[in-house]
Amino acid sequence: MDLLQGLLLITSIHLLAAASPGPDFIFVSQQTLRHGRKAGLLSSLGISLGLSVHIAYSAVGLAALMANSAFALLILKIAGGCYLIYLGIQGLKSKAGSMDNAPTEAITAKPKTAARSIGAGFLCNALNPKAPVYFVSLFTLVLSSDMPLYQLAIYGVWIMLIQMAWFSAVVMMLSRPAVSVRFKRFGHWIDRILGGAMIALGVKLLASRQ
Repeated sequence: MDLLQGLLLITSIHLLAAASPGPDFIFVSQQTLRHGRKAGLLSSLGISLGLSVHIAYSAVGLAALMANSAFALLILKIAGGCYLIYLGIQGLKSKAGSMDNAPTEAITAKPKTAARSIGAGFLCNALNPKAPVYFVSLFTLVLSSDMPLYQLAIYGVWIMLIQMAWFSAVVMMLSRPAVSVRFKRFGHWIDRILGGAMIALGVKLLASRQ
């Protein structure tokens, strides 16, 4: 498979994967509605950078090993589930504030630092226990034993760009004034709902069988 064919295949598959509802989508939505556009974009950047972890171990063949290792997946499942529950609890702590004069770019009065937003997004993606199975399946379709390193690097960067583009579009939509103004009054309830959904995902992950 040549480079262009591989890029087209990866684009079609990963766009569907990125758009499917999951922890990343809930987290970006929560951060955008709670902290504004900048935090949403930084969280999206963190999630995209988190993909580098999965791409790196896939490139050296560890994805297949992890996908078939019950112990490795158990450890990753516990870590990922606990982190999702932690993120959900933070959302449940959201309180109603005085937002009548708050700008639409910052729905909350407690903005997060860039490092915290990027780091939280990075961990949200990097600790996803479903990623090894997904990436070993994806890379099996395009990898070959004689593939040059530069081509593998192009695939990896392209996947991260797709992820960033999709979640940036989500952030821009949720941070539009017409949308954010409607959420301003009920933002803390939405934050709690998204937090509850994150906790449910974490509990479901911890309770799932191998």
